[in-house]
Amino acid sequence: MLKSFIEKSMRIEHIGIAIQEATQAQTLFAKLMGVESYKSEEVVEQGVCTIFYALDNTKIELLQSLAPGSPIDKFIQKRGEGIHHIAFAVDDIRAEILRLKAQGFQFINEEPQRGADQKWICFLHPKSTHGVLVELCQDIK
Repeated sequence: MLKSFIEKSMRIEHIGIAIQEATQAQTLFAKLMGVESYKSEEVVEQGVCTIFYALDNTKIELLQSLAPGSPIDKFIQKRGEGIHHIAFAVDDIRAEILRLKAQGFQFINEEPQRGADQKWICFLHPKSTHGVLVELCQDIK
């Protein structure tokens, strides 16, 4: 299994962090990482405003809810601010969905959706990943 993971050159694309208030969080993370955010984007379909920071080999994505009842709003109401998900970059999201379903993983959405940063995204259910929300993402070509 580990060999397969390495051969596919899957990598952590970003770590998503749920936040309540963007201005304070942007200031804090800019100080922490020593870099300013390079991009902010609203993804209305997902009910979220995203703020990205680039690091040497990955990104940090801050996620602020756009509306009450959005997935990020529900997450913060239930768990508070903090790590929301780990995203893995894949070359072929549909093939990965099929591969992981065959391995017994459950999905929140099996059909890729348009996400932030020009990506197709889908999420594995935390019940099948030891409580971790896992996102698969593929560049939109």
